[in-house]
Amino acid sequence: MSTSVLVINCGSSSIKYALVSEHRENRIFGLAENLGSAEARIKGITTGGAALELSIPDANHEKALETILERLSHHHPQAIGHRVVHGGTLTKAERLTPEIIERIRAATPLAPLHNPAHLVGIDATMRLFPELPQVAVFDTAFHQTMPAHAYRYALPKFLYTEHNVRRYGFHGTSHAYVSERGSALAGSLKQGGWLTAHLGNGSSTCAIWNGQSVDTSMGLTPLEGVVMGTRSGDVDPSIHSFLASNLGWDLYKIDKMLNNQSGLLGLSDLSNDMRTLIEASEQGNEDAAIAIEVFCYRLAKSLAALSCGLPRIDGLFFTGGIGENSAYIREKTLSYLPHFGFHLSQEQNNQLERGTEGRIDTGLGPQIWVIPTDEEGRIAKETVSVVESEVKQAAIKKSDFESAMV
Repeated sequence: MSTSVLVINCGSSSIKYALVSEHRENRIFGLAENLGSAEARIKGITTGGAALELSIPDANHEKALETILERLSHHHPQAIGHRVVHGGTLTKAERLTPEIIERIRAATPLAPLHNPAHLVGIDATMRLFPELPQVAVFDTAFHQTMPAHAYRYALPKFLYTEHNVRRYGFHGTSHAYVSERGSALAGSLKQGGWLTAHLGNGSSTCAIWNGQSVDTSMGLTPLEGVVMGTRSGDVDPSIHSFLASNLGWDLYKIDKMLNNQSGLLGLSDLSNDMRTLIEASEQGNEDAAIAIEVFCYRLAKSLAALSCGLPRIDGLFFTGGIGENSAYIREKTLSYLPHFGFHLSQEQNNQLERGTEGRIDTGLGPQIWVIPTDEEGRIAKETVSVVESEVKQAAIKKSDFESAMV
């Protein structure tokens, strides 16, 4: 089935989109941002690599989607794939039906900032393109293979059985793509034990055995885990009661601080952008230097902890904006893991940046790779798989019916 898929990722005030076909180099993509304001606009890359910038003042999600789809209509996408952050206990990509949409809605308390925006996009595209098959691909689905000892919290049982309080994990499409691509390049497709580090403004790690997630750093929400751009990652849970008792902060203020004012930004009191921090550190900024150090140390700790879920370690994949582009962060992180037998080639490490794919170890010990992620490509692949499966099932039912009529 030769299929081009329109991938949609709706945020609270933005829409990322990509038209994905077999030829990645010809991909059309962009971002509708500042939706609901006079500054709303679409920026991206269109046919032939030409830049696009289009003002859409005061446009909401539906108007922005109408504009995007109108510009792409002559490309005739055969399906639409929606990125959905939280699928609850859904374990795979699903064709959008009233039942699946309701399950996405039911998972909203677990992702209150993300799922409502996804539902807005789903509602708009289903009204605009009712004839196209539409599929939801969940960030959490890849991690549904985790064993209970990895996803259960040590909390009263009723919180799990009655309220679904457990570890779900996120960035699943990225970890799935990178581990599949990387293990194939390593000559062992979906075999062996691999650690993945998706590093960007949002960061997470994952342990993967024979192509399946066995543990990951994020939990009930994307706040748990490693240090991120503005998210704290792991902190003592009692920080809530400490701040409430001593500073009079309410839950909203504490949550906002942990999600939007912490991480690299909070540590450095300067920026959540790793490039800015590295430059500042080189110029003697001590706060930037400690932010980088904490980031790399906590990342190394997370990778070391997740290795407990693997019978053996065949290698490590770096991905995401920081993981793909910062040789300095890769080297500093690995320096905290000398006992794992990694042997980094400084020359190869320093050569890889700006989306370049390659191996950066010396050939001794576990392999180390930089694998540019392709979440849109993975979403498109899973969307096609769902559509093809439905076509095959329909053909089988038709054949069975015709045989029964003979």
